[in-house]
Amino acid sequence: MLKPPATVDLNCDMGESFGAWTLGQDADLMPLITSANVACGFHAGDPGVMKQTVRLALRQGVAIGAHPGLPDLVGFGRRNLDISPEEAFDMTVYQLGALAAVVRAEGGQLHHLKPHGALYNMAATNAQLAESIAEAIYKVQPELTLYGLAGSELTRAGEKIGLKTAHEVFADRTYQANGTLTPRRQPDALITSAEVAIAQVLRMVQGGWVRTQQGQEVAIRADTVCLHGDGAHALDFARQLRTALASAAVDVRATGL
Repeated sequence: MLKPPATVDLNCDMGESFGAWTLGQDADLMPLITSANVACGFHAGDPGVMKQTVRLALRQGVAIGAHPGLPDLVGFGRRNLDISPEEAFDMTVYQLGALAAVVRAEGGQLHHLKPHGALYNMAATNAQLAESIAEAIYKVQPELTLYGLAGSELTRAGEKIGLKTAHEVFADRTYQANGTLTPRRQPDALITSAEVAIAQVLRMVQGGWVRTQQGQEVAIRADTVCLHGDGAHALDFARQLRTALASAAVDVRATGL
């Protein structure tokens, strides 16, 4: 019996400009991805940027997701804040509601939610925060898919409450033995070689494993791959990755579509 071809979603954080400041290459990257995570105003983004990003995604047929973060514009949502589960719930409801309204006004449909930065990483290991985020989605739009770090507390919380979940892996990040990402402040947290990053993606998508910084081979589920759109070589890397996935006969499409 032939093994079915591998399928994966490519997602990218977008709409992270703010006011007079522009970040990322959203217009150029949008045709190369299948899911867009749109910032909702707390860590980045503003109403106008949200609308423009949603319009870009709709024109390209890209699935649209809410990308809520911590209220930390200065730190771009990447600094841990000591928030309670109730605050995590409230922040998620607030930001999800804002983007859902923009998407509806533009004639689209929201597809998923992926927390941003520190909120994402905190929820990956903190079951209470993860459950609060999952509950917020379930109470507002239970048909949405929750994107979370593969095998984390966040995906477990989504599955527990009955949400569709997508286990996310990262092309340009290194992994620890417990399956978590290497913190950005540690050495070698980022993979700077396109060839190494592409090889890692193919191993995760086709083989279901990743090599950790400690040299171990750890099993991992790869439903969706995160591409960071704010790097200097993000556009070139996205093109190279799409070419490599096509050559490997990997079907690229949004999760659940």
